[in-house]
Amino acid sequence: MSGSDEASAGWSAGGKRTVSLLADGREIIYFDLPGAPARTATDPRELDPVSTASQLRHDPVLDEWVVLASHRQNRTFLPPADECPLCPSTDGRHTEIPSSDYDVAVFENRFPSLSTHADPVDVPGLPELVDSAPGIGRCEVVCFTSDHNAAFATLSPAHARLVVDAWADRTTELSALPGVAQVFCFENRGAAIGVTLSHPHGQIYAYPFVTPKTRQMLGNAAAHAERTGRNLFADVLAGERKSGARVVAATEHWTAFVPAAARWPVEVHLYPHRRVPDIPSLSDAERDDFTHLYLDVLRRLDAMYDKPLPYIAAWHQAPTGPGREHAYLHLQLTSIQRSADKLKYLAGSESAMGAFITDVLPEAVAERLRGIR
Repeated sequence: MSGSDEASAGWSAGGKRTVSLLADGREIIYFDLPGAPARTATDPRELDPVSTASQLRHDPVLDEWVVLASHRQNRTFLPPADECPLCPSTDGRHTEIPSSDYDVAVFENRFPSLSTHADPVDVPGLPELVDSAPGIGRCEVVCFTSDHNAAFATLSPAHARLVVDAWADRTTELSALPGVAQVFCFENRGAAIGVTLSHPHGQIYAYPFVTPKTRQMLGNAAAHAERTGRNLFADVLAGERKSGARVVAATEHWTAFVPAAARWPVEVHLYPHRRVPDIPSLSDAERDDFTHLYLDVLRRLDAMYDKPLPYIAAWHQAPTGPGREHAYLHLQLTSIQRSADKLKYLAGSESAMGAFITDVLPEAVAERLRGIR
């Protein structure tokens, strides 16, 4: 079973979107640049059914949902390059990508933390205060390129723009799924971060709840609006642009800066100048502008220690329901690399109390990044 549909509004001119199914029924979507061949390959593998055993349990002390997905213990872990499941398929080896080539490919995770088919939960012995629920949602893998040895920082602007369009497409579709409260696009990069596959890729989680950090940020934004009548995130951006001390780089539509109270050894936020709730709301010009600034920032980060920097790139998007009116789309880049040969570990104060202690001044990090060309 396969299908194809034309590029939607906001896509790079001439781009193509093709939908198909993997052998176990999971969806795969190809996003291709103009001129790419049709992606019609079928998946000949015999695969076990995808686990639907994910569940949620609510922590009444912190008022947070925790996802339990024990089947993920058996997921693929750092295979050699010639066994990478994210590379295109060949005549002698079939991977998660049935096609012999692709530009950007998105597919449902084979080891999902959340599933649209999550089984009903019956957990005997839970305390009365602890609620439980099936782990409804969806987890997708976003392969940025078919080149195993590439990185997001090495993509061309046109290819990086294609990834942005894929994020927008998936945000729109996943937000419309029943029970989805928030869509989170992110990239974990580097073994130090804990990635299990070295092929350049990211992930997308469609949560059935609004995540703790988003709840906290939107709660603070609501309080700020009540006090001042203004948007908290817009005021933060305006303050950083006015100061300039922590601005790393800026374009017509975006500014990248190190936040004044940065928690991580390297932390850069990228904000659009126009307040929008999510990636699909970005205009063509804003998407193009973002790709140029983001590639610039990523290359500066890799030049800090003359080696690929481990990082987490996290998109903060509006939830699908209450709170959207206070949200402001932005990307947060963080790294645990505190020097060329040292990592920052979250020890007692950070892990137990949530009180971060950083060893570097945000102004010094911004100055160093500005000086890299």
